[in-house]
Amino acid sequence: MAAGGYWSPTEKPTLTGFYMRFVAAAQAAIKTGARGIVAVPVKADWGPINEFVNITSEPELLASYGMDTAPGSTAYKTIRMVLLGGAPKVKAIRLAGSDAAKASIQLKDTTAGTPVDVIRLDTRFETERPFRVTVRPSLLGAEKQDIMLYEDANLLGVFSVSTGSIQEIVDAINHDTRNLWINAVKLTEGNGTLASITSQPLSGGNNGIASLTNEQYITAQTAFEAQYFNLFTLDGITDGSLQTSFVAWIKRMRKAGKGIQAFFGGTRDDDKNPETGNSRSRGFNHEGITNVIVSGLLDGVWYGSAEVAPYIAGLVASGRLRDSICNAATVFDDVSPRLNDDQAVAAKEAGSLVLLHDGEKVVVEDDRNTLSTLLDGQNEQWQYIQPIRIMDAINYDLWKSAKDSYLGKIPNDEDGQAAYLSACKNYMEVLAADRVIKNDFTVYPNPLYHGQAAKIRPGADEFYPFWEASIVQSMKRIYGTFLVK
Repeated sequence: MAAGGYWSPTEKPTLTGFYMRFVAAAQAAIKTGARGIVAVPVKADWGPINEFVNITSEPELLASYGMDTAPGSTAYKTIRMVLLGGAPKVKAIRLAGSDAAKASIQLKDTTAGTPVDVIRLDTRFETERPFRVTVRPSLLGAEKQDIMLYEDANLLGVFSVSTGSIQEIVDAINHDTRNLWINAVKLTEGNGTLASITSQPLSGGNNGIASLTNEQYITAQTAFEAQYFNLFTLDGITDGSLQTSFVAWIKRMRKAGKGIQAFFGGTRDDDKNPETGNSRSRGFNHEGITNVIVSGLLDGVWYGSAEVAPYIAGLVASGRLRDSICNAATVFDDVSPRLNDDQAVAAKEAGSLVLLHDGEKVVVEDDRNTLSTLLDGQNEQWQYIQPIRIMDAINYDLWKSAKDSYLGKIPNDEDGQAAYLSACKNYMEVLAADRVIKNDFTVYPNPLYHGQAAKIRPGADEFYPFWEASIVQSMKRIYGTFLVK
């Protein structure tokens, strides 16, 4: 076998160790990443606070946060909208005020004269759900007791425990795999037998919804920065100052290279006047921000545009890179207001996303984001969700590949650079085969920095690749001519 080292890219490769080493370097292939993750902060009466929960289905949603039964809850409504849109994954975080607290109850023993507090039952999460506990002798025998947990009149579970050891009772509750609601804490051993009680409430619980302020939402931005997701929306928030804060945050994240698109909206009253929504869109004016300006009717309930926005985020997340939500049918039964042609045109020019009723169903008019003022280097493709999604995906895939397989791992010489360019070309071929970009793409060293005509000499550890590709957009307008003879 010939001597070691990389083969020269100016020579035809042969079946030698050199060629095999080059293939090994180039085959650190650039993978296509997950595209359909929607992140959202929510308010709930159940579930972990300030922790991210991944949800892929409505049963998981119910298990994680329950229904929106408490005043101000948004988790079920918001995440259900995202799932109805078709998002494969929702990354949610429950926010709460500083006074959020778990509910609890202390159980006494049967010590004669002065019963002792022996067990404290705490709800698993901070909540105001109306839990109640009954302790009674068990029908299974004199040495058994039943601890019965209710939510209102609904029996959630029965813990049949043996008397004689408080620690064993605590362990029986905490180790029961069916127990989703309470944790038991031993206070003291006592005489080992619980005193009977009937339907006593757990008290002191607070879900933290009423005391939640914009501060908690803004603080959550830092937590989101440590997560990977593609799309972002709020849980019906229409507060102008808070939306402005999130718009600034999205702009900062995108400038830092994190390809996030966000979806916002307004109130039902805002939606009554399209110009109110259009004014909001003009204020956002960014390719990473989409603003919905109409309300949607679903199953007899009207949802304001801020509540429709999570559905649009889910709809975008559901598609392939080459898919646009232009003219996509939605789950809504009606839309308000029903814009006329002039209003729809004005909305599009302002950078607003609208739903229209086409006489049969409610559809998305176009996948418009709020960018209305093009910057240097931008063209009209920057004004639509699909091209931005494609650019974000390519940026992420190339960044992750460089970080995982190339930076600090291959020499920065012609052979190492050729290996990286080969992987880039393979990746672009995958996109072209899926009709995301056209086949006329090219990948080569930037001639401004590399080659005989270079005007700027790169540092010893620097490489400047250059890509050229044409994004394939969905067909949106057909101008036919019918010649009648």
